[in-house]
Amino acid sequence: MWLGYLSPSAAQDIHFSQYNGSLLNLSPAFTGFFNGDFRAGAIYRSQWTSVPVSYATFSMHGEARVKPNALSKERFGVGFLFNNDKAGDARYTMNQFYIKSAYHKALNTDSTLLMNAGFNLGFCNAFFDYSKMSFDVQHDGASYSASRSTGEAFSATRYSYADLNLGLGVSYRLNEKLSFTYALGVHHLNRPSISFQSNKESRLDAKWVNYVQGVVVLNPVMDAVGEILYSRQGKYNEFIPHGTVKYYLERDKNLAVSGGLMFRAKDAVIIRSGYTYRTLQAGIAYDVNISRFVAATNRRGGFEIFVNYIFSKPKPVFLKRRTCPVYM
Repeated sequence: MWLGYLSPSAAQDIHFSQYNGSLLNLSPAFTGFFNGDFRAGAIYRSQWTSVPVSYATFSMHGEARVKPNALSKERFGVGFLFNNDKAGDARYTMNQFYIKSAYHKALNTDSTLLMNAGFNLGFCNAFFDYSKMSFDVQHDGASYSASRSTGEAFSATRYSYADLNLGLGVSYRLNEKLSFTYALGVHHLNRPSISFQSNKESRLDAKWVNYVQGVVVLNPVMDAVGEILYSRQGKYNEFIPHGTVKYYLERDKNLAVSGGLMFRAKDAVIIRSGYTYRTLQAGIAYDVNISRFVAATNRRGGFEIFVNYIFSKPKPVFLKRRTCPVYM
């Protein structure tokens, strides 16, 4: 995919506009950071379908929250994350599979202040279809011939690498109406090689991701949610503020709809809508392109959809033993 202010770059990481719909791509610290036993979800993005070099990105995850009996204020999260990204005429494809873990600890007696730290190890591969590529030297000025020599030589058309990421986070509920979350993700700590030419000097830059969320309860039927994502990878950076309003149809069932706007500097305005019911969360977004690429896109950007669901094990009910069977 791409990351930056001005132009596409195949050397940068994937991204999603609805970054809160794919938290594990932001920081490993979010692994197991939910109320429940299991969480599963997926997100899909289709970008620039109006131009020949379209992009498609898919991500899915599964997590479990573990509470050891010997620990009262600690939790552990374990899970996996899979990403698939395809781009361009040569169908440059990136597959990433991560094994994730995290540690969560309450820092005060009422658990309103939580700290978490996470780690993941990834196994990744990338490849492209050389047969779908064409070069200027294959055109003689009058006609094109795929059988003409390209003059290009690749030592390989696919490579694999290991990837190492770390994360830290903190969550604080000030009162019943105000809460904050901050997470840091540090990706590609080992700076893996990404060359098809056996060039060990070509390495993936480390990426620093900062995520901030604030939630304000405005009244019994409405919340205001503000988020900021700031990422930096090499010389590229990305800043995306987001504001949305969540309207509850039934607050006790978390039945709500939401709508809001996001802005990616010098690139896109993003329209978002969402739906929640109990532990189900879903969202749809559309990027309206405002960059210098607008001449090719006709202001069409990217469509995105996600869904997350938290599963909880039924809690056993223990009947009290009574002496009289009438009351059992």
